[in-house]
Amino acid sequence: MPDKILIPAIEARLGSLLEFNRRNMAEKSARAVIEKTRPTITLSREFGCEAYPVADYLKKQLEKISHENWIVMDKGLLEEVAKNHNLSEDLLKGLGEKSSFLDEILATFSPHWKTDKDHFRLICRHMVSLAEKGNVILIGRGGAVITHSLKNCFHFRMYASQQFKIRSISQRLEISEEEADALIRRKQKLRDAFIRDFLNRDAHDLNLYNLVINNDRNTAEKTARTIAEYVLAG
Repeated sequence: MPDKILIPAIEARLGSLLEFNRRNMAEKSARAVIEKTRPTITLSREFGCEAYPVADYLKKQLEKISHENWIVMDKGLLEEVAKNHNLSEDLLKGLGEKSSFLDEILATFSPHWKTDKDHFRLICRHMVSLAEKGNVILIGRGGAVITHSLKNCFHFRMYASQQFKIRSISQRLEISEEEADALIRRKQKLRDAFIRDFLNRDAHDLNLYNLVINNDRNTAEKTARTIAEYVLAG
């Protein structure tokens, strides 16, 4: 239940993804297209930080400045694509050939990656292919680790005090602060275990990120502007 409430509705975002893919297909078929390197952004956060408002503002800010289409990809959208074979194949076709980095990246993962290998390999394939294409904001799912060797990727992490996260989750889910505190601790432990067990890294390792941002002291708009200016400045 909490994940469904905290993650925006999948239907509207699927429509945006399909439009993003349609434009990629049109670009591939255009004869006079000049390929250029486009940036990709990964947005990592502690559970309870407000990443989705940031991603929404960031997408609008980047589209306004760059005059190009951007897409936000998160756990829900990646899972939906991975379980829908036709959508999955169409997306990969629109993105182009298999990433040359994929095997190299997968080789660095923990042996635990063999669990549910095909499913997670497909999700990883989408993440890497999207990241290479650019103009993508990847939320969570170890995006900073998975795409770390790609030169066009910029990595950001949001953190906050426990009290900020408790207050935010309590308000968003309409639960008590005690329940919010327990939920945050449980979810954070699961996220840390995923990064450690499948990706063989520590999500709290600051060396993974270009910038870390305090959610207590920065609004979603300010955080989005900061990230946009950093990325577009190169």
